[in-house]
Amino acid sequence: MLHGKGTLLTIDLTEREAREENIDDVLQSFVGGRGVATKLAHDRIPFDADPLGPENRLYFSSGPLQQSQMSFTGRMNATAISPLTGGIRSTNAGGFLSRNFVETGHVAVEIVGESDELLAVHVTDSGVEFEEVPQLEGAEVSATSEYVEGVRDLGSEHLVTAGPAGENEVRYACVMTSDTRAFGRGGLGAVMGAKNLKTMSFDGDSAPEVEIPDVQMEVHRDAAQSDDSMKRQGTTGGTEFINDNFSLPTRYFTEFSFEDADKIGGDAVEEKKYKRGTCSQCAFGCKLPTRDEETGLETEGPEFETVFSFGSNAGVGDIVDVMKSNELCDELGLDTISAGVTVSAYLKSEDEFGNAELVHELVEKIGRREGVGDLLAEGVDRCHDELGVENWTSKGLEFAAHDGRAINGQGLSYATSNSGADHMYSEILGAEYSGELDPEGLEGKAPFLVESENSAAFKDSGVLCAFSSDYATEERIEELFGAEWEELLEIGGRIVELERHFNNQRGFDRSDDDLPYDLPDFEQALDEYYEERGWNQDGTVPESRISGGDGAASAD
Repeated sequence: MLHGKGTLLTIDLTEREAREENIDDVLQSFVGGRGVATKLAHDRIPFDADPLGPENRLYFSSGPLQQSQMSFTGRMNATAISPLTGGIRSTNAGGFLSRNFVETGHVAVEIVGESDELLAVHVTDSGVEFEEVPQLEGAEVSATSEYVEGVRDLGSEHLVTAGPAGENEVRYACVMTSDTRAFGRGGLGAVMGAKNLKTMSFDGDSAPEVEIPDVQMEVHRDAAQSDDSMKRQGTTGGTEFINDNFSLPTRYFTEFSFEDADKIGGDAVEEKKYKRGTCSQCAFGCKLPTRDEETGLETEGPEFETVFSFGSNAGVGDIVDVMKSNELCDELGLDTISAGVTVSAYLKSEDEFGNAELVHELVEKIGRREGVGDLLAEGVDRCHDELGVENWTSKGLEFAAHDGRAINGQGLSYATSNSGADHMYSEILGAEYSGELDPEGLEGKAPFLVESENSAAFKDSGVLCAFSSDYATEERIEELFGAEWEELLEIGGRIVELERHFNNQRGFDRSDDDLPYDLPDFEQALDEYYEERGWNQDGTVPESRISGGDGAASAD
Protein backbone atom coordinates (compact mmCIF):
# COMPACT_ATOMS: atom_id res chain seq x y z
CA MET A 1 0.00 0.00 0.00
CA LEU A 2 1.17 3.54 -0.76
CA HIS A 3 2.33 5.34 2.38
CA GLY A 4 4.54 8.22 3.39
CA LYS A 5 8.30 7.87 3.54
CA GLY A 6 10.89 9.63 5.63
CA THR A 7 11.95 9.84 9.25
CA LEU A 8 10.39 11.20 12.40
CA LEU A 9 12.32 14.24 13.63
CA THR A 10 11.91 14.89 17.37
CA ILE A 11 12.83 18.41 18.46
CA ASP A 12 13.33 18.90 22.20
CA LEU A 13 12.88 22.59 22.97
CA THR A 14 13.94 22.21 26.60
CA GLU A 15 17.30 20.67 25.78
CA ARG A 16 17.56 22.25 22.31
CA GLU A 17 18.36 18.89 20.80
CA ALA A 18 17.02 16.98 17.81
CA ARG A 19 17.05 13.31 16.86
CA GLU A 20 15.79 11.23 13.94
CA GLU A 21 13.90 7.96 14.15
CA ASN A 22 12.67 5.35 11.71
CA ILE A 23 8.88 4.93 11.90
CA ASP A 24 8.29 2.69 8.87
CA ASP A 25 6.06 0.36 10.90
CA VAL A 26 3.73 3.23 11.81
CA LEU A 27 3.71 4.54 8.23
CA GLN A 28 2.81 1.14 6.85
CA SER A 29 -0.18 0.90 9.19
CA PHE A 30 -1.37 4.52 9.23
CA VAL A 31 -0.15 5.93 5.85
CA GLY A 32 0.85 9.46 6.97
CA GLY A 33 -0.70 12.75 8.06
CA ARG A 34 -3.41 12.49 10.70
CA GLY A 35 -3.08 8.72 11.05
CA VAL A 36 0.63 8.68 11.81
CA ALA A 37 0.40 11.70 14.13
CA THR A 38 -2.56 10.18 15.99
CA LYS A 39 -0.71 6.91 16.56
CA LEU A 40 2.40 8.74 17.78
CA ALA A 41 0.40 11.07 20.01
CA HIS A 42 -1.63 8.22 21.48
CA ASP A 43 1.52 6.28 22.38
CA ARG A 44 3.77 9.16 23.46
CA ILE A 45 1.72 11.92 25.10
CA PRO A 46 0.79 11.19 28.73
CA PHE A 47 -2.97 10.80 29.01
CA ASP A 48 -3.03 13.36 31.84
CA ALA A 49 -0.85 15.96 30.10
CA ASP A 50 -1.76 19.63 30.44
CA PRO A 51 -2.48 20.89 26.89
CA LEU A 52 -0.47 24.02 27.68
CA GLY A 53 2.26 22.19 29.57
CA PRO A 54 5.59 20.77 28.42
CA GLU A 55 4.24 17.18 28.40
CA ASN A 56 1.95 17.92 25.46
CA ARG A 57 3.56 17.17 22.10
CA LEU A 58 2.86 18.92 18.80
CA TYR A 59 3.13 16.96 15.56
CA PHE A 60 3.41 18.16 11.97
CA SER A 61 3.05 15.37 9.42
CA SER A 62 2.72 14.85 5.69
CA GLY A 63 1.51 11.94 3.59
CA PRO A 64 2.60 10.20 0.40
CA LEU A 65 0.54 12.46 -1.88
CA GLN A 66 2.64 15.46 -0.91
CA GLN A 67 5.27 13.99 -3.24
CA SER A 68 2.87 13.79 -6.18
CA GLN A 69 2.07 16.24 -8.97
CA MET A 70 -1.64 15.87 -8.28
CA SER A 71 -4.16 18.57 -7.49
CA PHE A 72 -5.75 18.62 -4.03
CA THR A 73 -2.50 17.58 -2.29
CA GLY A 74 -1.10 20.93 -1.12
CA ARG A 75 -1.98 20.22 2.49
CA MET A 76 -0.52 18.73 5.67
CA ASN A 77 -1.54 17.82 9.21
CA ALA A 78 -0.94 19.06 12.76
CA THR A 79 -1.89 17.14 15.95
CA ALA A 80 -1.74 17.75 19.72
CA ILE A 81 -3.99 17.88 22.77
CA SER A 82 -6.33 20.81 22.24
CA PRO A 83 -6.24 23.60 24.85
CA LEU A 84 -9.86 24.34 23.89
CA THR A 85 -11.45 20.89 24.19
CA GLY A 86 -8.93 18.96 26.27
CA GLY A 87 -9.03 16.09 23.77
CA ILE A 88 -6.72 15.05 20.97
CA ARG A 89 -7.02 17.31 17.95
CA SER A 90 -5.85 17.03 14.35
CA THR A 91 -6.20 19.87 11.88
CA ASN A 92 -4.79 20.44 8.42
CA ALA A 93 -3.81 23.46 6.39
CA GLY A 94 -3.33 24.21 2.72
CA GLY A 95 -0.96 26.62 1.08
CA PHE A 96 2.58 25.88 -0.01
CA LEU A 97 4.24 24.41 3.09
CA SER A 98 3.85 20.69 2.44
CA ARG A 99 6.37 20.35 -0.41
CA ASN A 100 8.99 22.34 1.51
CA PHE A 101 8.31 20.17 4.56
CA VAL A 102 8.91 16.85 2.78
CA GLU A 103 12.11 18.22 1.20
CA THR A 104 13.70 18.09 4.65
CA GLY A 105 13.55 14.29 4.37
CA HIS A 106 11.15 13.98 7.32
CA VAL A 107 7.60 12.66 7.15
CA ALA A 108 6.76 13.95 10.62
CA VAL A 109 8.16 16.40 13.15
CA GLU A 110 7.49 16.05 16.87
CA ILE A 111 7.90 19.08 19.18
CA VAL A 112 8.48 18.23 22.84
CA GLY A 113 9.23 20.23 25.98
CA GLU A 114 9.27 24.01 26.14
CA SER A 115 11.84 26.75 25.77
CA ASP A 116 12.76 29.35 28.38
CA GLU A 117 13.26 31.91 25.58
CA LEU A 118 11.20 32.74 22.50
CA LEU A 119 12.58 30.59 19.68
CA ALA A 120 12.63 30.22 15.95
CA VAL A 121 13.59 26.70 14.90
CA HIS A 122 15.00 26.08 11.44
CA VAL A 123 14.77 22.55 10.01
CA THR A 124 16.74 21.58 6.91
CA ASP A 125 17.84 18.31 5.38
CA SER A 126 21.21 18.81 7.08
CA GLY A 127 20.10 19.57 10.64
CA VAL A 128 18.20 21.76 13.10
CA GLU A 129 19.12 25.25 14.27
CA PHE A 130 17.70 27.00 17.33
CA GLU A 131 17.53 30.81 17.18
CA GLU A 132 16.46 33.04 20.07
CA VAL A 133 14.13 35.73 18.74
CA PRO A 134 13.09 38.07 21.60
CA GLN A 135 12.58 40.80 18.99
CA LEU A 136 9.61 38.85 17.59
CA GLU A 137 7.64 38.88 20.83
CA GLY A 138 4.12 40.03 19.96
CA ALA A 139 4.89 40.18 16.24
CA GLU A 140 2.01 39.57 13.86
CA VAL A 141 2.19 36.71 11.40
CA SER A 142 3.29 38.67 8.31
CA ALA A 143 5.92 40.58 10.31
CA THR A 144 7.37 37.28 11.48
CA SER A 145 7.51 36.06 7.88
CA GLU A 146 9.27 39.25 6.83
CA TYR A 147 11.89 38.73 9.54
CA VAL A 148 12.63 35.15 8.50
CA GLU A 149 12.78 36.12 4.84
CA GLY A 150 15.23 38.88 5.69
CA VAL A 151 17.63 36.71 7.68
CA ARG A 152 17.24 33.33 5.93
CA ASP A 153 15.80 34.18 2.49
CA LEU A 154 12.83 31.86 3.09
CA GLY A 155 9.29 33.01 2.33
CA SER A 156 6.15 32.39 4.36
CA GLU A 157 5.51 29.17 2.42
CA HIS A 158 8.39 27.63 4.41
CA LEU A 159 6.99 28.57 7.81
CA VAL A 160 4.61 27.59 10.57
CA THR A 161 4.05 30.52 12.90
CA ALA A 162 2.25 31.39 16.12
CA GLY A 163 0.80 34.89 16.02
CA PRO A 164 0.23 37.06 19.09
CA ALA A 165 -2.84 34.94 19.93
CA GLY A 166 -0.68 31.82 20.16
CA GLU A 167 1.92 33.57 22.30
CA ASN A 168 -0.88 34.71 24.61
CA GLU A 169 -2.30 31.18 24.75
CA VAL A 170 -5.70 32.09 23.37
CA ARG A 171 -7.41 28.71 23.48
CA TYR A 172 -8.44 28.85 19.82
CA ALA A 173 -5.23 30.28 18.39
CA CYS A 174 -4.13 28.87 15.01
CA VAL A 175 -0.81 27.75 13.65
CA MET A 176 -0.39 29.86 10.49
CA THR A 177 1.49 29.07 7.28
CA SER A 178 1.90 30.95 4.01
CA ASP A 179 0.67 33.93 6.09
CA THR A 180 -3.03 33.31 5.37
CA ARG A 181 -3.50 29.54 5.68
CA ALA A 182 -4.36 28.09 9.07
CA PHE A 183 -4.09 24.84 10.97
CA GLY A 184 -7.33 26.22 12.19
CA ARG A 185 -9.40 24.63 14.89
CA GLY A 186 -8.72 23.59 18.47
CA GLY A 187 -5.98 25.98 19.53
CA LEU A 188 -2.75 24.36 18.38
CA GLY A 189 -1.28 27.85 17.99
CA ALA A 190 -1.59 28.14 21.76
CA VAL A 191 0.38 24.89 22.10
CA MET A 192 3.17 26.52 20.07
CA GLY A 193 2.90 29.64 22.21
CA ALA A 194 3.05 27.69 25.46
CA LYS A 195 6.24 26.05 24.22
CA ASN A 196 7.69 29.51 23.47
CA LEU A 197 8.04 28.53 19.83
CA LYS A 198 7.35 31.53 17.62
CA THR A 199 8.05 30.05 14.20
CA MET A 200 9.61 27.08 12.41
CA SER A 201 11.06 27.00 8.92
CA PHE A 202 11.45 23.96 6.66
CA ASP A 203 13.79 23.78 3.69
CA GLY A 204 15.86 21.24 1.80
CA ASP A 205 16.20 19.09 -1.29
CA SER A 206 15.95 15.57 0.15
CA ALA A 207 12.39 14.35 -0.28
CA PRO A 208 12.36 10.52 -0.25
CA GLU A 209 11.25 8.98 -3.51
CA VAL A 210 7.62 7.87 -3.53
CA GLU A 211 6.23 6.20 -6.63
CA ILE A 212 2.75 7.58 -7.35
CA PRO A 213 0.52 5.76 -9.88
CA ASP A 214 -0.27 7.52 -13.16
CA VAL A 215 -3.91 8.01 -12.17
CA GLN A 216 -2.68 11.12 -10.38
CA MET A 217 -2.55 12.89 -13.75
CA GLU A 218 -6.16 11.98 -14.50
CA VAL A 219 -7.21 13.69 -11.28
CA HIS A 220 -5.01 16.67 -12.08
CA ARG A 221 -6.37 16.98 -15.63
CA ASP A 222 -9.99 16.88 -14.49
CA ALA A 223 -9.33 19.48 -11.81
CA ALA A 224 -7.74 21.79 -14.40
CA GLN A 225 -10.60 21.39 -16.88
CA SER A 226 -13.46 21.70 -14.40
CA ASP A 227 -15.71 24.77 -14.49
CA ASP A 228 -16.78 24.26 -10.85
CA SER A 229 -18.14 27.43 -9.26
CA MET A 230 -15.71 26.93 -6.37
CA LYS A 231 -13.00 28.18 -8.70
CA ARG A 232 -14.72 31.56 -8.64
CA GLN A 233 -16.30 31.73 -5.20
CA GLY A 234 -14.60 29.11 -3.08
CA THR A 235 -16.79 27.76 -0.29
CA THR A 236 -18.92 30.94 -0.23
CA GLY A 237 -20.77 29.88 -3.38
CA GLY A 238 -23.38 27.99 -1.36
CA THR A 239 -24.14 30.78 1.12
CA GLU A 240 -27.49 31.88 -0.32
CA PHE A 241 -28.59 28.31 -1.12
CA ILE A 242 -27.99 27.27 2.48
CA ASN A 243 -29.60 30.44 3.78
CA ASP A 244 -32.73 29.94 1.67
CA ASN A 245 -33.14 26.18 1.96
CA PHE A 246 -31.59 25.05 5.23
CA SER A 247 -30.14 27.32 7.91
CA LEU A 248 -27.52 30.03 8.05
CA PRO A 249 -27.15 30.58 11.82
CA THR A 250 -27.77 34.22 12.57
CA ARG A 251 -27.33 36.49 15.61
CA TYR A 252 -25.68 33.88 17.80
CA PHE A 253 -27.80 30.97 16.61
CA THR A 254 -31.10 32.64 17.56
CA GLU A 255 -32.31 32.89 13.94
CA PHE A 256 -32.10 30.50 10.99
CA SER A 257 -31.61 32.90 8.08
CA PHE A 258 -29.91 36.24 7.45
CA GLU A 259 -31.60 39.03 5.55
CA ASP A 260 -28.29 40.28 4.13
CA ALA A 261 -26.90 36.91 3.01
CA ASP A 262 -26.56 38.20 -0.55
CA LYS A 263 -24.29 41.01 0.66
CA ILE A 264 -21.75 38.63 2.20
CA GLY A 265 -22.16 35.52 0.04
CA GLY A 266 -20.51 34.14 -3.09
CA ASP A 267 -21.31 36.97 -5.50
CA ALA A 268 -20.18 39.62 -3.00
CA VAL A 269 -16.90 37.78 -2.41
CA GLU A 270 -16.34 37.21 -6.13
CA GLU A 271 -16.72 40.94 -6.75
CA LYS A 272 -13.76 41.53 -4.41
CA LYS A 273 -11.61 38.72 -5.79
CA TYR A 274 -8.71 40.23 -7.77
CA LYS A 275 -6.56 37.22 -8.73
CA ARG A 276 -6.49 33.45 -8.74
CA GLY A 277 -5.53 31.66 -5.53
CA THR A 278 -4.48 28.06 -5.01
CA CYS A 279 -2.35 25.60 -3.03
CA SER A 280 0.83 23.87 -4.19
CA GLN A 281 0.42 21.63 -7.26
CA CYS A 282 -3.34 22.31 -7.40
CA ALA A 283 -5.00 23.22 -10.70
CA PHE A 284 -8.40 23.62 -9.03
CA GLY A 285 -7.54 27.00 -7.51
CA CYS A 286 -10.47 27.63 -5.15
CA LYS A 287 -8.80 30.20 -2.88
CA LEU A 288 -10.02 33.78 -2.64
CA PRO A 289 -7.49 36.63 -2.68
CA THR A 290 -9.78 39.65 -2.19
CA ARG A 291 -9.25 43.41 -2.20
CA ASP A 292 -11.47 46.38 -1.48
CA GLU A 293 -10.38 49.21 -3.75
CA GLU A 294 -11.94 51.95 -1.62
CA THR A 295 -10.13 51.06 1.61
CA GLY A 296 -7.14 49.22 0.18
CA LEU A 297 -7.89 46.23 2.42
CA GLU A 298 -6.46 42.96 1.10
CA THR A 299 -6.95 39.50 2.56
CA GLU A 300 -7.47 35.92 1.47
CA GLY A 301 -11.11 35.05 1.84
CA PRO A 302 -13.41 35.13 3.64
CA GLU A 303 -14.47 31.53 3.18
CA PHE A 304 -18.01 30.40 4.00
CA GLU A 305 -17.33 29.63 7.66
CA THR A 306 -15.97 33.15 8.19
CA VAL A 307 -18.93 34.64 6.31
CA PHE A 308 -21.09 32.85 8.89
CA SER A 309 -19.06 33.51 12.03
CA PHE A 310 -18.26 37.19 11.45
CA GLY A 311 -21.20 37.89 9.14
CA SER A 312 -24.63 36.38 9.77
CA ASN A 313 -23.93 35.16 13.32
CA ALA A 314 -22.65 38.61 14.29
CA GLY A 315 -25.45 40.39 12.40
CA VAL A 316 -22.87 42.06 10.11
CA GLY A 317 -24.04 42.45 6.50
CA ASP A 318 -21.09 44.17 4.81
CA ILE A 319 -18.53 41.98 3.04
CA VAL A 320 -15.72 44.49 3.65
CA ASP A 321 -16.33 44.30 7.39
CA VAL A 322 -16.14 40.51 7.21
CA MET A 323 -12.95 40.76 5.15
CA LYS A 324 -11.46 42.98 7.86
CA SER A 325 -12.31 40.42 10.55
CA ASN A 326 -10.69 37.73 8.41
CA GLU A 327 -7.51 39.77 7.97
CA LEU A 328 -7.25 40.49 11.70
CA CYS A 329 -7.59 36.80 12.52
CA ASP A 330 -4.88 35.88 10.00
CA GLU A 331 -2.44 38.42 11.42
CA LEU A 332 -3.14 37.54 15.05
CA GLY A 333 -3.37 33.80 14.36
CA LEU A 334 -6.98 33.09 15.35
CA ASP A 335 -9.47 30.45 14.23
CA THR A 336 -12.15 32.50 12.48
CA ILE A 337 -14.94 30.11 13.50
CA SER A 338 -14.26 30.04 17.25
CA ALA A 339 -13.27 33.72 17.30
CA GLY A 340 -16.38 34.81 15.41
CA VAL A 341 -18.76 32.66 17.46
CA THR A 342 -17.20 33.92 20.71
CA VAL A 343 -17.46 37.52 19.55
CA SER A 344 -21.09 36.89 18.58
CA ALA A 345 -21.76 35.54 22.07
CA TYR A 346 -20.46 38.82 23.47
CA LEU A 347 -22.55 40.84 20.99
CA LYS A 348 -25.65 38.99 22.18
CA SER A 349 -24.80 39.68 25.82
CA GLU A 350 -24.49 43.41 25.04
CA ASP A 351 -27.29 43.62 22.42
CA GLU A 352 -24.72 44.89 19.89
CA PHE A 353 -25.38 42.72 16.83
CA GLY A 354 -24.25 44.44 13.64
CA ASN A 355 -21.62 46.63 15.33
CA ALA A 356 -18.68 45.87 13.04
CA GLU A 357 -16.39 48.40 14.71
CA LEU A 358 -16.90 46.65 18.04
CA VAL A 359 -16.30 43.27 16.36
CA HIS A 360 -12.89 44.38 15.10
CA GLU A 361 -12.01 45.89 18.47
CA LEU A 362 -12.89 42.63 20.21
CA VAL A 363 -10.78 40.54 17.83
CA GLU A 364 -7.75 42.71 18.60
CA LYS A 365 -8.39 42.45 22.33
CA ILE A 366 -8.80 38.67 22.16
CA GLY A 367 -5.54 38.20 20.25
CA ARG A 368 -3.64 40.21 22.85
CA ARG A 369 -5.76 39.17 25.88
CA GLU A 370 -6.56 42.79 26.73
CA GLY A 371 -9.61 43.85 28.73
CA VAL A 372 -12.68 41.75 27.99
CA GLY A 373 -10.58 39.95 25.38
CA ASP A 374 -8.91 38.03 28.20
CA LEU A 375 -12.27 36.45 29.06
CA LEU A 376 -13.29 35.86 25.45
CA ALA A 377 -9.90 34.26 24.70
CA GLU A 378 -11.07 31.31 26.82
CA GLY A 379 -13.85 30.43 24.35
CA VAL A 380 -17.61 30.12 24.70
CA ASP A 381 -17.59 26.99 26.86
CA ARG A 382 -15.61 28.78 29.56
CA CYS A 383 -17.16 32.26 29.31
CA HIS A 384 -20.84 31.76 28.45
CA ASP A 385 -22.00 31.78 32.09
CA GLU A 386 -20.36 35.12 32.75
CA LEU A 387 -21.82 36.51 29.52
CA GLY A 388 -25.25 35.10 30.32
CA VAL A 389 -25.68 33.35 26.95
CA GLU A 390 -26.23 29.78 25.79
CA ASN A 391 -23.24 27.47 25.41
CA TRP A 392 -23.06 26.87 21.65
CA THR A 393 -20.27 24.31 21.74
CA SER A 394 -19.83 20.56 21.63
CA LYS A 395 -16.91 19.18 23.66
CA GLY A 396 -15.89 22.82 24.12
CA LEU A 397 -15.51 23.55 20.39
CA GLU A 398 -17.64 26.32 18.93
CA PHE A 399 -20.14 25.26 16.27
CA ALA A 400 -19.51 25.66 12.57
CA ALA A 401 -22.14 27.08 10.20
CA HIS A 402 -23.71 23.83 9.02
CA ASP A 403 -26.65 23.72 11.40
CA GLY A 404 -27.48 20.33 12.89
CA ARG A 405 -30.98 21.56 13.67
CA ALA A 406 -31.61 21.65 9.91
CA ILE A 407 -29.40 18.77 8.74
CA ASN A 408 -29.78 16.30 11.57
CA GLY A 409 -27.09 13.83 10.52
CA GLN A 410 -24.57 16.67 10.78
CA GLY A 411 -25.88 17.31 14.28
CA LEU A 412 -25.16 13.68 15.16
CA SER A 413 -21.71 14.11 13.62
CA TYR A 414 -20.98 17.10 15.87
CA ALA A 415 -21.91 14.97 18.88
CA THR A 416 -19.87 11.88 17.98
CA SER A 417 -16.82 13.73 16.64
CA ASN A 418 -13.75 13.28 18.83
CA SER A 419 -12.94 16.92 18.05
CA GLY A 420 -16.31 18.44 19.00
CA ALA A 421 -18.40 20.68 16.73
CA ASP A 422 -16.14 20.24 13.70
CA HIS A 423 -17.90 20.19 10.31
CA MET A 424 -14.84 18.58 8.65
CA TYR A 425 -14.73 15.51 10.92
CA SER A 426 -17.12 13.65 8.64
CA GLU A 427 -18.49 14.13 5.12
CA ILE A 428 -22.16 13.65 5.98
CA LEU A 429 -23.25 17.27 5.49
CA GLY A 430 -22.71 17.03 1.73
CA ALA A 431 -25.06 14.05 1.51
CA GLU A 432 -27.76 15.93 3.40
CA TYR A 433 -27.42 19.14 1.39
CA SER A 434 -27.53 17.20 -1.89
CA GLY A 435 -30.57 15.13 -0.94
CA GLU A 436 -28.69 11.82 -0.97
CA LEU A 437 -29.83 11.62 2.65
CA ASP A 438 -33.04 13.16 3.98
CA PRO A 439 -31.84 16.09 6.11
CA GLU A 440 -34.53 15.40 8.69
CA GLY A 441 -34.22 12.66 11.25
CA LEU A 442 -31.51 10.22 12.28
CA GLU A 443 -32.97 6.88 11.32
CA GLY A 444 -30.37 4.73 9.58
CA LYS A 445 -27.74 7.48 9.55
CA ALA A 446 -25.29 6.00 12.09
CA PRO A 447 -23.71 3.50 9.65
CA PHE A 448 -23.39 6.22 7.01
CA LEU A 449 -21.76 8.49 9.60
CA VAL A 450 -19.24 5.83 10.65
CA GLU A 451 -18.15 5.30 7.04
CA SER A 452 -18.05 9.07 6.51
CA GLU A 453 -15.83 9.65 9.54
CA ASN A 454 -13.53 6.81 8.47
CA SER A 455 -13.27 8.20 4.95
CA ALA A 456 -12.38 11.67 6.21
CA ALA A 457 -9.76 10.23 8.59
CA PHE A 458 -8.12 8.28 5.81
CA LYS A 459 -8.06 11.26 3.43
CA ASP A 460 -6.50 13.36 6.20
CA SER A 461 -3.73 10.76 6.32
CA GLY A 462 -3.08 10.75 2.53
CA VAL A 463 -3.15 13.88 2.76
CA LEU A 464 -6.01 14.68 0.36
CA CYS A 465 -8.14 17.85 0.26
CA ALA A 466 -11.79 17.50 1.29
CA PHE A 467 -12.84 19.23 -1.94
CA SER A 468 -11.37 16.47 -4.09
CA SER A 469 -14.28 14.03 -3.93
CA ASP A 470 -15.63 14.66 -7.45
CA TYR A 471 -12.15 14.09 -8.91
CA ALA A 472 -10.34 11.68 -6.58
CA THR A 473 -13.15 9.14 -6.61
CA GLU A 474 -13.14 5.96 -4.54
CA GLU A 475 -11.93 4.01 -7.57
CA ARG A 476 -9.10 6.42 -8.24
CA ILE A 477 -8.09 6.45 -4.57
CA GLU A 478 -7.96 2.65 -4.64
CA GLU A 479 -5.62 2.88 -7.63
CA LEU A 480 -3.50 5.59 -6.01
CA PHE A 481 -2.98 3.66 -2.78
CA GLY A 482 -2.99 0.14 -4.19
CA ALA A 483 -5.70 -1.09 -1.84
CA GLU A 484 -9.42 -1.78 -1.74
CA TRP A 485 -11.66 1.01 -0.46
CA GLU A 486 -12.82 -1.10 2.49
CA GLU A 487 -9.19 -1.59 3.57
CA LEU A 488 -8.65 2.17 3.47
CA LEU A 489 -11.81 2.74 5.50
CA GLU A 490 -10.47 0.29 8.09
CA ILE A 491 -7.38 2.48 8.47
CA GLY A 492 -9.65 5.48 8.99
CA GLY A 493 -11.59 3.53 11.59
CA ARG A 494 -8.42 2.72 13.52
CA ILE A 495 -7.54 6.41 13.60
CA VAL A 496 -10.96 7.42 14.92
CA GLU A 497 -10.75 4.65 17.52
CA LEU A 498 -7.31 5.71 18.76
CA GLU A 499 -8.57 9.28 19.12
CA ARG A 500 -11.58 8.07 21.07
CA HIS A 501 -9.47 5.86 23.32
CA PHE A 502 -7.06 8.70 24.06
CA ASN A 503 -9.96 10.97 24.97
CA ASN A 504 -11.54 8.23 27.11
CA GLN A 505 -8.36 8.14 29.19
CA ARG A 506 -8.82 11.89 29.71
CA GLY A 507 -12.36 11.38 31.04
CA PHE A 508 -14.49 11.66 27.89
CA ASP A 509 -17.47 9.32 27.57
CA ARG A 510 -21.05 9.22 26.31
CA SER A 511 -22.01 12.25 28.39
CA ASP A 512 -19.69 14.35 26.20
CA ASP A 513 -21.36 13.18 22.96
CA ASP A 514 -24.01 15.83 23.41
CA LEU A 515 -25.62 18.85 21.78
CA PRO A 516 -27.23 22.06 23.10
CA TYR A 517 -30.43 21.19 21.23
CA ASP A 518 -32.67 18.15 20.85
CA LEU A 519 -32.72 15.88 17.82
CA PRO A 520 -35.33 13.16 17.19
CA ASP A 521 -34.27 9.71 18.42
CA PHE A 522 -30.83 11.06 19.32
CA GLU A 523 -30.06 8.53 22.09
CA GLN A 524 -31.12 5.64 19.86
CA ALA A 525 -28.84 6.93 17.10
CA LEU A 526 -25.94 7.12 19.57
CA ASP A 527 -26.59 3.52 20.58
CA GLU A 528 -26.51 2.50 16.93
CA TYR A 529 -23.31 4.48 16.32
CA TYR A 530 -21.48 2.81 19.21
CA GLU A 531 -22.71 -0.61 18.15
CA GLU A 532 -21.54 0.01 14.57
CA ARG A 533 -18.08 0.89 15.89
CA GLY A 534 -17.92 -1.99 18.35
CA TRP A 535 -17.64 0.36 21.33
CA ASN A 536 -19.26 0.24 24.74
CA GLN A 537 -22.62 1.91 25.17
CA ASP A 538 -21.05 4.46 27.51
CA GLY A 539 -19.06 5.82 24.56
CA THR A 540 -15.76 4.20 25.53
CA VAL A 541 -13.51 1.90 23.52
CA PRO A 542 -13.02 -1.61 24.94
CA GLU A 543 -9.40 -2.01 26.00
CA SER A 544 -9.19 -5.25 24.02
CA ARG A 545 -9.54 -3.24 20.81
CA ILE A 546 -6.44 -1.21 21.66
CA SER A 547 -4.18 -3.61 23.51
CA GLY A 548 -4.06 -6.53 21.11
CA GLY A 549 -7.52 -7.99 20.80
CA ASP A 550 -9.41 -8.50 17.56
CA GLY A 551 -10.49 -4.88 17.22
CA ALA A 552 -9.56 -2.35 14.57
CA ALA A 553 -7.16 -0.14 16.53
CA SER A 554 -4.90 -3.01 17.45
CA ALA A 555 -3.98 -3.71 13.83
CA ASP A 556 -0.66 -1.90 13.75
